[in-house]
Amino acid sequence: MSPPARVPLPRLRSRPLAGLWALLLTVVLGLLWAPAEAAASLENDRYDGNIFALYAGNGSLVPPRSSLAQSLEEHRVAVLVYYLDDSSVSKQFSPVVSELQRVWGNAVDLIPLVTDPLQNRPDGGLADPAHYWDGLIPQVVVIDGTGRVVFDRHGQVSVDAINTAVSEATGIPMAPGSGNSATLSFNELNSEVVASR
Repeated sequence: MSPPARVPLPRLRSRPLAGLWALLLTVVLGLLWAPAEAAASLENDRYDGNIFALYAGNGSLVPPRSSLAQSLEEHRVAVLVYYLDDSSVSKQFSPVVSELQRVWGNAVDLIPLVTDPLQNRPDGGLADPAHYWDGLIPQVVVIDGTGRVVFDRHGQVSVDAINTAVSEATGIPMAPGSGNSATLSFNELNSEVVASR
């Protein structure tokens, strides 16, 4: 028997073409996996994340440190703020809530509440935040230490009006010029620049 005949293999003349295909594939995959441009904006009703961290520079507001039931039980002033993370009016109102925390600190229980869980459920009584929500956002309700509602407004309520109500509810006078709308900064972006040496 004779040995098998050698069959010549075809020469790959397309080396440059294979390089182009690899480059094209790399570019296409790079475009598909490229990070999307940030689209957070105060003027839309899109979910961007925690509105207090993003638009007010204060992510410590959510979740609230205490509940309405705890505030009522301890006879503390409670400031309920009803909002939605995917609402332009709530996004624009978020710096006011951050300012309330800055001015009043531990003197009141600041309780920001997303309204989604409150919708279409029965009223659970005076210790239930759904009892005070009127269905509109943003809404601010100030409840004094006796459990009496002393302030209840919705929309773009001025920080001055809220501070006046909280001052009356707590009995703590406002220092002149502190916590008013003239000192309130509405920054859409908070960033820190560090110079390298």
